[in-house]
Amino acid sequence: MRIRIVDAFTARPFSGNPAGVLLLDAFPEDDWLQKVALEVNHAETAFAHRLPEGGEADWALRWFTPATEVAMCGHATLATAHVLDATGAHTGPVRFATRSGVLIATPAEDGTITLDFPTAPLTPVEVPDGVAEALGAEPRTAFDTGPNVGDLLLELADEKTVRSLDPDHKALAAYSSRGIIATARAEDPARGHDFVSRCFFPNVGIDEDPVTGSAHTALAPYWSERLGRTDLTGLQASPRSGRVRTGLRGARTLLTGHAVTVIEGELHA
Repeated sequence: MRIRIVDAFTARPFSGNPAGVLLLDAFPEDDWLQKVALEVNHAETAFAHRLPEGGEADWALRWFTPATEVAMCGHATLATAHVLDATGAHTGPVRFATRSGVLIATPAEDGTITLDFPTAPLTPVEVPDGVAEALGAEPRTAFDTGPNVGDLLLELADEKTVRSLDPDHKALAAYSSRGIIATARAEDPARGHDFVSRCFFPNVGIDEDPVTGSAHTALAPYWSERLGRTDLTGLQASPRSGRVRTGLRGARTLLTGHAVTVIEGELHA
């Protein structure tokens, strides 16, 4: 079967967030899916198969990190939609049946793809004892992002602080079910982004995720409230880096970005 590696939330190869993508006839055993994801060894590998016509979704979609299955993944959904559009396997908007409900991906003429995801509920919480030491910076605020995202969102002092983080990943694992979203207001919005973030997910086998679509379902409402605009651009300032355009639409958040296929080959196992 064909396997592809797609860089998501970027138009340039070797940046953004790489995801494995496999289009299948049906889902095999979970053990096989997990072994393939471990072999691919990127933050997520997406597995999809076509569904019968006439239902609420067009394709079934699942995501696996090298260590576990996850309930929501933005960049691997974007990568899958890119593969479907680029290969002609599906044209126009595509509806994915997932553990997080039906998610819609819509390609545009400019080459971008927009994902329609549920907005994460934000609940303010006390900054946990010890998280500043584990992260390497003192948070200003802390928010729980709900069960679908499963992260602790922390606002830091400024963009420079976010960019310079060098956390203790093992210690961070104690503070949320998935990981930590560290964010700050952009130092200079004229550079094309309104806020920055970095995401650390040691509990699912990913010390730092290069660009995290699902995290932006929490970052969008957080920064839209503070900046007074529903349409923003986030820069995830990981070493690979990538941009996510966000559109807050109440209970739904739109995530827009590019994707590019960098590797295509045959899986023989």
